Amino acid sequence: MRIVKVRNVEFGTGRPKIAVPITGKSSDDIIKQAETIMSSNNADLIEWRIDFFDQVEDAEKLVETAKKLRQVMSEMPLLTTFRTHFEGGVKKLSEKDYFDICRVLIKEEVTDLLDLELFRKTSELKKVIAEAHENNIYIIMSNHDFDKTPATSELERRLTLMKTYGADIAKIAVIPNSARDVLNLLLATDNMKYKLNCPLITMAMGDLGKVTRISGEVFGSCLTFGTVGDASAPGQIESTNLKGILDTLKIEQTKRS
Repeated sequence: MRIVKVRNVEFGTGRPKIAVPITGKSSDDIIKQAETIMSSNNADLIEWRIDFFDQVEDAEKLVETAKKLRQVMSEMPLLTTFRTHFEGGVKKLSEKDYFDICRVLIKEEVTDLLDLELFRKTSELKKVIAEAHENNIYIIMSNHDFDKTPATSELERRLTLMKTYGADIAKIAVIPNSARDVLNLLLATDNMKYKLNCPLITMAMGDLGKVTRISGEVFGSCLTFGTVGDASAPGQIESTNLKGILDTLKIEQTKRS
């Protein structure tokens, strides 16, 4: 699997990295949350969920807050995500406005990674991905299903499509309605870690899927989401507990003579 290195963090090797979300509505709330996360010392990167930010459509305020975040975060990687209402986000936004916000972040180079949803306008997706790469910003392409877990073949098709479009990391999150759904998600992950030359992020949300948030090193998911305060999706585990579990499950590499 290709390793993607963002600042000092490598995705696609070792234990899954821990992302902690920021969900503040105001700039002050966002900075306070970042300070709390940094003091916890349990995060490998921060995900800023800008769909929670009241002033997200004000480009000047968006960039200003992003720069303040960088000061607090020092060299920790920042993933910036506008999760649309269609995929579980808190704010409705037109397709044009969605891509305009993405382009502000890219132009001002105020994030390290940018989340782009798979089921947006394909031509615009490809343009924005190219613009991001020109500015040394990595793309996590994502898809969320809050109703069900698609068939394994469909999960694999979507992950492949993300890679085809130019994603650096491919992400899928689903809602399982049975243990078999959880197994299907893990099977798709295990299959695709050998077929796609890019790191994967996969998870089944909710209590039933918690096992997928801790088993990434075995099955091939390079990142998981923990909490310091409010969660941004169902089933996220408190970051201190999550880090301890991941350390316990770490696969020790044995030397052969």
